[in-house]
Amino acid sequence: MSKRKRRSVVPSRTNKKIDSHLPSAGKGSDYVLCCADALRSLRKLPRLPMLDLVVTSPPYNIGKSYEKKMGLGAYLDFHGEVIEEIVQRLKPTGSLCWQVGNYVENGYIEPLDILLHPIFRNHKLILRNRIVWHFGHGLHCKRRFSGRYEVVLWYTKSDDYTFNLDAIRVPSKYPGKRSYRGPNAGKLSSHPDGKNPEDVWSIPNVKGRHKEKTVHPCQFPVGLVERLVLAFTDPGDLVLDPFCGVGSAGVAAALHKRRFWGSDLSAAYIRVARSRVRAALEGRAVYRPHDQVLYDHTKSSLSRRPVE
Repeated sequence: MSKRKRRSVVPSRTNKKIDSHLPSAGKGSDYVLCCADALRSLRKLPRLPMLDLVVTSPPYNIGKSYEKKMGLGAYLDFHGEVIEEIVQRLKPTGSLCWQVGNYVENGYIEPLDILLHPIFRNHKLILRNRIVWHFGHGLHCKRRFSGRYEVVLWYTKSDDYTFNLDAIRVPSKYPGKRSYRGPNAGKLSSHPDGKNPEDVWSIPNVKGRHKEKTVHPCQFPVGLVERLVLAFTDPGDLVLDPFCGVGSAGVAAALHKRRFWGSDLSAAYIRVARSRVRAALEGRAVYRPHDQVLYDHTKSSLSRRPVE
């Protein structure tokens, strides 16, 4: 395989300012992190197509410390209001990525991606992929299989959208395989820079001793959103996360020279987000890249049960 392209990393010295308020008119700062309600923040933005990518992981309505639990109907209505505001501001060439899990109550599961899809469809958004994010760690269930995946719904506003395949290629399974017939018989059959990632992504979630772990209990891994940023935007494009938490989407955007606006209700999370985005802008980001090979757990001494 040929040498892979180096990641686009912002130089270690930068004068980029991280603003505290989303602009109410015209162009704003390249980087904004504000402590504010998502819906109210969106409504302050001009009703103009300005966003190249919206990528977010809204609260799942399961009673976490950073969310107020509401009835399922009210929860879906809230998503509908937020999505309506986003669609008005998404460029015709833009993408919308909505990462969700399951709503669980009394052991009964409601898959949020299925419940939310009609809302996106009503806005005439086009579902391009239902990306399954698989991870290996979490709570062990006792009366059902342990949940080890969540979903990213990727929508576009039109058929004219950004998709940078070469920026996200992963190693081919058989890079030495050759064509056995036709005009290319005997030649290597795979792309020299790797293959298109399938729609099941194995990226570790941020738990335990993960290098990205902060105070947030359900933190978005940078690598997951990094692949979306690289695929669906170009340098200089604007990325928005209305539920930005501790700023993982902002880190991914800053690492690859995309602009970023984010908001969150928690002042504590915004402080952490500002620190992480600043570190990314200065070349000091601590994160696990999207294309890092998974750790082979079979090589650990813990993978063998000791004789007792």
